[in-house]
Amino acid sequence: MTALTQETAAALSETVAVPSYDRSRLTAGIVHIGVGGFHRAHQAMYLDRLMNEGKAHDWAICGVGLLPGDARMRDALTAQDGLYTLVLKHPDGTREARVIGSIIDYLFAPDDPEAVIEKMADPSVRIVSLTVTEGGYNIHPVTGAFDAQAPAIRADLEPGAIPATVFGLVTEALRRRRARGLVPFTVMSCDNIQGNGEVARHSFTAFARLVDAGLADWIEAAVAFPNSMVDRITPVTTDEDREAVAELFGILDAWPVTCEPFTQWVLENDFSRGRPPFEEAGVQVVGDVEPYELMKLRLLNAGHQALCYFGYLGGHRYVHEAATDPALAKFLLDYMDLEATPTLRPVPGVDLDGYKRTLVERFSNAEVRDTLARLCAESSDRIPKWLLPVVREQLARGGPVTRAAAVVASWARYAEGSDESGEPIVVVDRLGDRLMAAARTQRQRPTAFIEDRELFGDLADDERFVAPYLRALESLHAEGARATVRWLAG
Repeated sequence: MTALTQETAAALSETVAVPSYDRSRLTAGIVHIGVGGFHRAHQAMYLDRLMNEGKAHDWAICGVGLLPGDARMRDALTAQDGLYTLVLKHPDGTREARVIGSIIDYLFAPDDPEAVIEKMADPSVRIVSLTVTEGGYNIHPVTGAFDAQAPAIRADLEPGAIPATVFGLVTEALRRRRARGLVPFTVMSCDNIQGNGEVARHSFTAFARLVDAGLADWIEAAVAFPNSMVDRITPVTTDEDREAVAELFGILDAWPVTCEPFTQWVLENDFSRGRPPFEEAGVQVVGDVEPYELMKLRLLNAGHQALCYFGYLGGHRYVHEAATDPALAKFLLDYMDLEATPTLRPVPGVDLDGYKRTLVERFSNAEVRDTLARLCAESSDRIPKWLLPVVREQLARGGPVTRAAAVVASWARYAEGSDESGEPIVVVDRLGDRLMAAARTQRQRPTAFIEDRELFGDLADDERFVAPYLRALESLHAEGARATVRWLAG
């Protein structure tokens, strides 16, 4: 077994692909905030591809962690000189590994926020990219307003405060660049949000306006916020994954990443100070991302939600188990075909029927072992952004919402905190206590869960949504998840 470091990487080349480029000659052109499994399976991988072709050597990544839990990533990457193993899990059981070398530094903001700010203020940094989760933009899910009263935001706005949030750190770095007469960096969101670039623009300018109106005007006029659509199923790394990397490839890696073979990145060509030649690594660089992102959010992401709660309540624990359950698979396809697809615009170069078939195949990959619990987490950030837009568009056009309403009902039943065998469910959600409190009253007041107007707006007032929601919820309580899915799948 070999511990993964820069010194040992060359010796590993007999068992895995390793960087062919001289990492000592790389310079950081990107600061990425929120280094998790997805970023390392996606953006960092694309850059590594370019670097292996002799390109983008001045676009290496300096990772940044903001949260206390990110200290683990700091320790893992620092010990391994930024290297890690990326393992593709093919459906036939084949494992394909390579060592990724595009991350050359990692800063943990709670240790030294000044170092993070100055790194972003450095003229060599031309992109600050983000994977801060769907809920990380501090946007109200219904009104779309920036929450200036959030405790962390208020703390950052105190006179003389040392920035701690992504908004405080990035805004201060931009303020310094403006004061020094430097061109601003591009802010590139890589989160699963419709119009993620526009959402980022709104959030950062709203925060900056609370600091300095002139700075906010400059950011609005001078900073590019490209939209993007990102896609690769990347489960949480387990100890079993670490053991497999050691056994199959002889690598002791504290934090490898596993993922499916499929990957996609559609990126708007809008940058303040240039960009790597992403298109040469397989990225689709386009003028309008929206058709692609709506396709992905409403089919893949909302499709995951269609599977996860029903699947978990019905006794499944892995995505592939739910996706290969015949009734659940038909329910998923009916949702995609009859409710989601009619809300989509034409997607250049994409056969939507083929895309949907591919989704079912991807979900059915037993080797990935993606958990339903992962998909059920943080639902209050996901359902309003991925599924409810389908509901609202269908209601506006007089279309069906039976299956989407049933997905919301399955979330409400899941949020009661116990499965059909009485086993406790760990509800992972920033609004978990509030959601569970409402869900536990819904046997007496069936609309209690959807009366949360911060999440659902006025949907509880629309009988076209409420009626199928209540039918599904009643069936979940009386008949259970499997019977409910069989009924819905017809």
